[in-house]
Amino acid sequence: MARLTGKQAADYFRRCFGAVDGLWCMKVEERYGFEVALDVDRAVWEVFPKIQARKLKELTGLGNGLEALKEAYTTKLELEDYEFVVEDLPGGGFSITLSECPWHGVMLRSGRGHLSGRVGSTICPTEYGVWAAEFGPGITWEQDSRICEGDQTCTIRFKPA
Repeated sequence: MARLTGKQAADYFRRCFGAVDGLWCMKVEERYGFEVALDVDRAVWEVFPKIQARKLKELTGLGNGLEALKEAYTTKLELEDYEFVVEDLPGGGFSITLSECPWHGVMLRSGRGHLSGRVGSTICPTEYGVWAAEFGPGITWEQDSRICEGDQTCTIRFKPA
């Protein structure tokens, strides 16, 4: 029986995770149209980040608050192969600047780049809000650039309310 290294297993699951997300969305779109597929995708991303955040808390022993959110969310980004820089903000909180988004890359490679901005402007705000809420009340987020809408980077800030 073939044995995979930890890196090979992680690469395998990362690839499967990305593929199943895209495939189910395309199949829903084939049956019911893009708007329904996007709405169902948004509903999925109202729940899935809760699962991710809670599992990372369980595995790492993180609690609540902005520092815990920073640790958990940057771990998620590393595991999903994002290219990013994180910086602390004056007055509390942190910003994340993504220079590469693997989801946008998948959209481009699949010939669906023209839909990437619609998907990103729906799914990403949903995801960021759930992540903020999972780490306690009083955490807000804002975003002022998106790669999927033609910007060079995505910039997200998580701050105290």
